[in-house]
Amino acid sequence: MTAYFIRRLLLVIPTFIGITVMVFTITRFVPGGPIERIISETRAMQAGQAGSASGMSRGSGQPLSEEQIARLKAYYGFDKPLLTSYLIWLSKVVRGDLGISTRYQDPVRDMILEKIPVSLYFGILSLFMIYGICIPLGMAKAVRHRTGFDNISSILIFTGYAIPGWVAGIFMLVLFASRYDIFPLGGLVSEFFDKMSLFEKLKDILWHTFLPLIAYVIGSFTVMTLLMKNTLMDHLSSDYVRTALAKGLSFERAVFTHALQNSLIPIATSFGNNISILLTGSFLIEKVFNIDGMGLLGYESILDRDYPVVMGILVISSLLFLLGNILSDLCVALVDPRVRFK
Repeated sequence: MTAYFIRRLLLVIPTFIGITVMVFTITRFVPGGPIERIISETRAMQAGQAGSASGMSRGSGQPLSEEQIARLKAYYGFDKPLLTSYLIWLSKVVRGDLGISTRYQDPVRDMILEKIPVSLYFGILSLFMIYGICIPLGMAKAVRHRTGFDNISSILIFTGYAIPGWVAGIFMLVLFASRYDIFPLGGLVSEFFDKMSLFEKLKDILWHTFLPLIAYVIGSFTVMTLLMKNTLMDHLSSDYVRTALAKGLSFERAVFTHALQNSLIPIATSFGNNISILLTGSFLIEKVFNIDGMGLLGYESILDRDYPVVMGILVISSLLFLLGNILSDLCVALVDPRVRFK
């Protein structure tokens, strides 16, 4: 098994290079980069200084000289061939240097480290809620198949699945924050958070967390719950469970000692993939609730064409996703004793 996981770890390297090469190439050819933004801002500044009439006439020309544009390309690394630029960027990443933000001129690593705790907070809570609720709910639906509880819960979770998390977030903000003023409109803490006592701070954080957390988990409930239900129902109808019941084992013990462990195998395969969500967060949900985490940072960096930040977030998310796949294999091996990696 050790040799298998070593090979999987070695496969992370070419996969990571393939992902980053593709995205790095896209960032070089997508219009609206830092140089175009500087040109646009310079043109707007000159138009404002020259007045409305002269601004219209000069706004259509090039505000920067060819020498200035060449200097900007050299500063941002756009003067080198694509492969050379990628190798330079990759060598810096290996040393832990994710570059400098073209928008804020801050180190990308420091910007990401500043946002990670917020996304990690919501990610861990979401993970506990998804697995802590969906597994018992799926078990209850399996043993009460086609009852009123199963039908009503199915309607609720399918309704949640049909509504994207960020759309549900907007609806909850309009209803519970704007109309009835029960929850805050956004953010993670109140304005006077520093002046609160410890208990008031905890209460304030939970008050701000409630709506975003629902938006995070609302779409995942259906997949995990139905996966647990259908897998458990398949095992409950299998021969080894019927044999256990025929030998006098109670239904509850047959579920918990025989069918449950085998039913957790599909759940275990998806556990590792959720690790990347812990840190990267959700772009649109964090934007809707104005949560200053990794998701909002990624959203704003894409809009601003802040490519070093985009690539820095890609490095972290892709590595977490690749390592999460390996963790999923390990979880399957722990749950299913029949699995042996050779």
